Amino acid sequence: MAKLVECIPNFSISKEKDEAGYEALVAVAKSVPGCTLFDAQTDGNHNRSVFTMIGSPEAIEEVSFLLTKKAAEIIDMNKHHGEHKRMGATDVIPFVPQKDVTVEECVEMSKRLAQRIWDELQIPIFLYEDSATSPDRKNLAKIRKGEFEGMPEKLLEEEWAPDYGERKIHPTAGVTAIGARMPLVAFNVNLATSDVEIAKKIAKVIRGSSGGFRSCKAMGFMMEDRGIAQVSMNMVNYEDTPLFVVYEQIKALAERYGTYVLDSEIVGLTPAKAMVDCAEFYLKARDFDCHNQIMEYHLIDMME
Repeated sequence: MAKLVECIPNFSISKEKDEAGYEALVAVAKSVPGCTLFDAQTDGNHNRSVFTMIGSPEAIEEVSFLLTKKAAEIIDMNKHHGEHKRMGATDVIPFVPQKDVTVEECVEMSKRLAQRIWDELQIPIFLYEDSATSPDRKNLAKIRKGEFEGMPEKLLEEEWAPDYGERKIHPTAGVTAIGARMPLVAFNVNLATSDVEIAKKIAKVIRGSSGGFRSCKAMGFMMEDRGIAQVSMNMVNYEDTPLFVVYEQIKALAERYGTYVLDSEIVGLTPAKAMVDCAEFYLKARDFDCHNQIMEYHLIDMME
């Protein structure tokens, strides 16, 4: 059976702000045999793009390097502005095991790629999540704190030497984080208010780092193009904390602050079970068996 790895690199660029640069990255993502670009999402408010690719470990490792190289050529972080926190042109590269690949193999991929990026592009690298070299580096938010502008000083602090590279940022491409992790769901909930402080208050309540749901990372943003506030989340374990749990909490908190939920969105791809769990909850489906009662799962089994 062929080994498959998923990769979801995040770039500090958007089609709305730089269409030519965005399309150049898309072209690179499609250029390596053995790798398929499943999805490419871009957001002008965050000034960020998220690609979802899947392929053989060798193809994914190669395309990740080529994308990082292209991003360094076309993105100048000194000129980058957006709602989402960021520290590099290629901000983060996660490897997610999908088929006949272990987390440990993805960890080794992250280390090889990190070494190559430093050797050939001189971009410092932090390893995070399952690739982290210490507990303090598992959480991407801790690594990214200070962002591009504060990173030169941060790298000089005793505990923040990069895992690969020198204690100085690439002058235009900044710093990149690479790591192996299990699947997460990028889940945003949009509120019927222009008061971003409400979104920030809600995010503080629900995120694990401030006492909320342990598998939820959340921040409040302003969606300038829609004139509304957003609670933006990464659900790092959708089985530990299902999407409907945080959605219901956000809905209740929004009402507490005098507003309501307009809509929600999934960024990039998501495991089917994360959505099936929501359907099962809201339909109050009793004894529902996801694998045995969904037709497409049977079709997949037949094709394998």
